[in-house]
Amino acid sequence: MAFGIPTLSDGDISIRPIRVRDARVLERELRDNRGWLRQWEATSPAGPFTFDVKSSIRGLLQQSRAGAGLPFVIENDSEVAGQLNVSSITYGSLASASIGYWVSERFAGKGLTPAAVAMATDFCFFQLGLHRIEICIRPENAPSLRVVEKLGFRYEGLRRRFIHIDGDWRDHFCFALTVEEVPQGVLRRWRAGTAPESAAHIPTTDRTRAANPLIPPRR
Repeated sequence: MAFGIPTLSDGDISIRPIRVRDARVLERELRDNRGWLRQWEATSPAGPFTFDVKSSIRGLLQQSRAGAGLPFVIENDSEVAGQLNVSSITYGSLASASIGYWVSERFAGKGLTPAAVAMATDFCFFQLGLHRIEICIRPENAPSLRVVEKLGFRYEGLRRRFIHIDGDWRDHFCFALTVEEVPQGVLRRWRAGTAPESAAHIPTTDRTRAANPLIPPRR
């Protein structure tokens, strides 16, 4: 464990602490999957910038040392498949965090992402003592929407122009879980096939609003 970050496993799927020496393989995965990942990639509203993976990892580790984040590498049978980051960790009366992730295209659809998200969420709930985990997803990102559906994350609403992605401010759907909803754990519930997929249902009105930003917010 580095900076309090564990290695967690579910069969051949694992999440482990990110390391600076992971920069080379992650750079290769990001480059080889540019077309697959670019539409979901966070960007800067200030303009184009060169993305330095090594500097990014150092920044994530600094946040980890401060207790504000948990940066993981996702692996499949010891092969690097992507990243998962628990960010904005807050204790006290809020006791919450957010999760973001990406996987290479060749690993999509193999169950890596839901397993990784479930393991990270369970660790946050039952080891860190957090109360709420949030995941925000672009309306166009069908694979990620399927992840929260599989795990039974509850839909909470549409966030307008929430994060700067692929060159512009993008709407996101927000999903969350609280620890009271999963006393048996997210991973165990999913593997048992008892996660309520309907919890992630997005109302037609929100889908319509996300597809047409000219529609004003509901009052």
